[in-house]
Amino acid sequence: MPLFHRANIILPGLALTSAVALLAYAGERIEIGILGGRWIESLVLAIAIGIVVCTINPLKPAFRPGIDFSAKILLEIAIVLLGASISLSAISGAGVWLIAGIAIVVVLSIAATYVVGRLLGLPPKLATLIACGNSICGNSAIVAVAPVIEAGSEEIAAALAFTAVLGIAAVFLLPLLYFHAGMSVPQYGVLAGLTVYAVPQVLAATAPVGVLAVQTGTLVKLVRVLMLGPVIFLLGVVTKTETTATDSHTNRRRSLVPWFICGFLGLMALRSFGLIPDTLVAPMALISNILTVIAMAALGLSVNIRSVAHAGGRVITAATLSLLTLGVISYGLIAVLHIQ
Repeated sequence: MPLFHRANIILPGLALTSAVALLAYAGERIEIGILGGRWIESLVLAIAIGIVVCTINPLKPAFRPGIDFSAKILLEIAIVLLGASISLSAISGAGVWLIAGIAIVVVLSIAATYVVGRLLGLPPKLATLIACGNSICGNSAIVAVAPVIEAGSEEIAAALAFTAVLGIAAVFLLPLLYFHAGMSVPQYGVLAGLTVYAVPQVLAATAPVGVLAVQTGTLVKLVRVLMLGPVIFLLGVVTKTETTATDSHTNRRRSLVPWFICGFLGLMALRSFGLIPDTLVAPMALISNILTVIAMAALGLSVNIRSVAHAGGRVITAATLSLLTLGVISYGLIAVLHIQ
C-alpha cells in the first residue's frame, strides 16, 4: 500500500485520538489549577474521555485504522523512548543489599498479586497487568507490559482506572501511617518508595515528612522502576515462546523479543553509559508522554464500558490486596535490612 494512501487512511482516527489527548491535558491543567496538584494523570483522563466518546456516539469504521495505529505503533514508540529516562547510574548509591532487597520485593509482589488475581477469577492478562502495575511503577508499567502480553483494551483500561484510584489513596494514607506507627524517617522513605506507584506520588507522600524521606523514597523508587526492563524482557520471552509453540505448525518466523523491548533496553543502556546527552532526556520523556496519552485515548475509544464495569469489583479487590501484600513485604525488607 502506498505510504500516502496509508497516511490518509490513518489520519481520521489519529486526529480523533489526538483531540481526546488534548482534552485530557486540558483536564489535567484545570485539575492543577483548582486542586493545586495532579491527582488524576492525563493518561487516565484520556482513557475516560475516550470511553465516554465511544459510549455516547459509536465511531464510524473510517476511524478504526488510525485508532489502531495510535494504540499499537505510537504506544510502542513511547515505550522505546521511556528507556531514555532510566539510568543505572542514578541508583549507584543505594547499596547492593538494598537493591537486591527491592528486586526481591518486586518479584514476590508480582507473584503474589498474580495468584490473588487469578483466585478472584481475573483473566491471566488482567492479573498480570495489575501485578506489574502495583509492584513496579503503576501506569507506566501497565502501559509498557500491555503490548508485550497482547492485553486487550478493556483489560488495560480496567487495570489503569482502578489502580489509579488506589495510587491516590496511598498518597493520602501513607503520611498518616508515619505519624501514628512510630516509624523513623528513613524507614518511612523506604516504605513509600516501595509502595507508592509513580515518582510524583512518592514526592507527594514523602514531602510532609521531610527532605530525607523525599530523598530516600525517590532513590528506592528509582531502583523499583529499573525492574521494569527485566520484567518486560522476561514477559516478552515467555509470551513469544508460548505463541511460537502454539503456532509451530506454520512456517512463520517470530522474533523472540518484541522490537520495542529491545529499543527500550537499548536506550536505557545508552543513557546509563552517558551516550544520550542530558539536554535530550527531557524532550524524549515529553514525546514519550504525549504518545502514551494519545495511545491511551485510542484504547479508551476501543473500550466497551460494560466490560470495564463488570470487572470493577474484582479488579479493585485484587489491587487492594496487592497493595496490602506489597506493604507487608516492604515492612519485612525494612526489618531484615535493619533500617533505622
